[in-house]
Amino acid sequence: MKIIFVCHGNICRSPMAEYIMKDLVRKAGRESEFEISSAAVSYEEEGNPIYPSAARMLESKGVPYHAHTAHRITPEEAAKADLVIVMDNSNKRLISKIIDSVDVPKVHYMMEYAGTGCRDVADPWYTGDFDRTYEDILAGCQGLLSYPVETR
Repeated sequence: MKIIFVCHGNICRSPMAEYIMKDLVRKAGRESEFEISSAAVSYEEEGNPIYPSAARMLESKGVPYHAHTAHRITPEEAAKADLVIVMDNSNKRLISKIIDSVDVPKVHYMMEYAGTGCRDVADPWYTGDFDRTYEDILAGCQGLLSYPVETR
């Protein structure tokens, strides 16, 4: 299962989701079942590392991460993905202008997997609340990991 997590700049929410999901998959002994990455819908942060506060939050929760370079999702990436998980309504609107229309059905909201429908993942860029963002993403990733493959 190839999953790409997407947020606006690929420096806070989507890399947090990437590393949280990788950690959950590793702890479940299911690494061979997944290929997990992250991307942006904008070029604004292209080339930048994970935002320091996002990195500190991962460290505080014991979630390992590695060198990260923000980039905008490409149509080719989306075509190869099984799922493209966006963090909010703006991400979904913008991604539909980037990827091929045939791949739009692969796009889902992160919070769908947390059982809260299309609610946005809290954006710490504006709120500074990385704890809430972590909790939203963790709930979404846990839900995603528990979904049967055929319903993802």
